[in-house]
Amino acid sequence: MTSKRDYYEVLAITRQASPDEIKKAFRKLARQFHPDVNKDHDAEVRFKELGEAYEVLTDPQKRQIYDTHGHAGLQGRGYQPSWDFTQGFPDLSDLFAQFFGGGFSGGGQAQRGGPQRGEDLRFDLELDFMEAAFGVSKEIEITHLTHCDICEGSGASPESSGPATCQTCMGQGKIRQTTQTIIGHFTQIETCPRCYGQGTVIVDPCQSCSGKGRQSEAKTISITIPAGVDTGTRLRVSGEGNAGTLKGPQGDLYVFLAIQPHAVFQRDGYDVYCSVPVSFAQLALGDEIEVPVIDGTEKIKVSAGTQHGTMFTLKHKGIGVLNGHGQRGNHHVQVVLDVPKKLSAEERKLLERLKELEHEKHGASEAKSQGPSFMHKFKDVLSGGG
Repeated sequence: MTSKRDYYEVLAITRQASPDEIKKAFRKLARQFHPDVNKDHDAEVRFKELGEAYEVLTDPQKRQIYDTHGHAGLQGRGYQPSWDFTQGFPDLSDLFAQFFGGGFSGGGQAQRGGPQRGEDLRFDLELDFMEAAFGVSKEIEITHLTHCDICEGSGASPESSGPATCQTCMGQGKIRQTTQTIIGHFTQIETCPRCYGQGTVIVDPCQSCSGKGRQSEAKTISITIPAGVDTGTRLRVSGEGNAGTLKGPQGDLYVFLAIQPHAVFQRDGYDVYCSVPVSFAQLALGDEIEVPVIDGTEKIKVSAGTQHGTMFTLKHKGIGVLNGHGQRGNHHVQVVLDVPKKLSAEERKLLERLKELEHEKHGASEAKSQGPSFMHKFKDVLSGGG
């Protein structure tokens, strides 16, 4: 994953920069990298990077979190970059109208005018192997923007008569700019630089939210995670994102899952794999052995003469299929020869006798076939013989 650049580096400012300095730096660089002006292939990426940096550093709470904990601190509190210059920054709408006018596809023609839906948020959640396999309920803590309790999202002081008609555009949200050119008058319709297209302005702002209509709130929510989820699964929690502007609806919260590895089991889709150690005697003579599965144990029959590495499949004993109505993957068990590092006296004696029997058997077989042994052939190859 590509690491994010430092936000102060993105805006080419110091960490002590004031809000006015941040805004000034953003305006300068936004004009330079706006995709409608700069046709370089990376201009759009740089432009969005500038917007993300501006969004964080002009929000006192986000800036404090970032200064203390960096990008990881913001991510851990559910912050998801969602900057959109046509919607996200009413105090900069005039920037694009002034820079680019109404003829560009950027902010010059953006019309806010009414309630806007809030931004979606992201939360990263780790689960252990079994929680993902069987599903689980989790409580998570998020911080999101809600409508101000005092002004109910309007941004205006409750004691005031509410937003007033913008006198610059007379409530239209747009103004006409006429320019004299050599071929005559040229008129452009632009977003009002005072009300940013809303048609109203807040004369007496709410003291609780400073006229923003939204305030930060920490909240604990419960989410139900279904069986079968895997790393990369995304769950949507409706209405738990940021509140919209001008009493607009809440955005959504997206929970991204990451599954921790298991000490015994490995997963491939909905199938589960594991290895079980067995002795030479069990492989040679056969046996019934108990093997682990995700919901307990099962018995499998190992036939006489089973080879090291043989795989056994237990049908429908794997991971539950996500939204599969009870369907499950398979469980695969590989038997592997377990060679003991220490032997008792009796075990050593029995194995030495077995070794003698094997030598006798192999010697008899070689004599019967009247051909060279495997080791003789091997030595011939090493010496360069045919």
